[in-house]
Amino acid sequence: MEEPLTEDMLAELLDAPDPRAFIKRREVGERSLAEYLDALLLEKGLKRSVVVREAGINETFGYQIFTGARRASRDNLLKLAFAMGCSLREANRLLQAGGANELYCKNRRDAIVIFAISHGYTLQKTEEELYRFGEATIS
Repeated sequence: MEEPLTEDMLAELLDAPDPRAFIKRREVGERSLAEYLDALLLEKGLKRSVVVREAGINETFGYQIFTGARRASRDNLLKLAFAMGCSLREANRLLQAGGANELYCKNRRDAIVIFAISHGYTLQKTEEELYRFGEATIS
């Protein structure tokens, strides 16, 4: 599931003879949150029930997020990212697939979350850091 970097794809697009050639070659399109979650589960060898439990999300609601029946808030998407052990790139892709803004380092709260993800913090440790800095926690 290794995806090319956006910068690399931009260079390809700019070098393409026309946008259709690029879009066809790269199969550019929207990916649903449910599709991305399934791909992450498969890649990481995780079970949905374990991820939902680790994220601290209601089981029924979590199932509905994974099937695409319900939308998840940005914070619930972050909980899932932590529960799945996502890298920063995966977490941002998860946020995008869920219709939320990527983590933004100029935002104080997001900067703390970025640091936490990049340093392998658990959700609990990240919550403690957010609280320590007087920022809204994820849960």
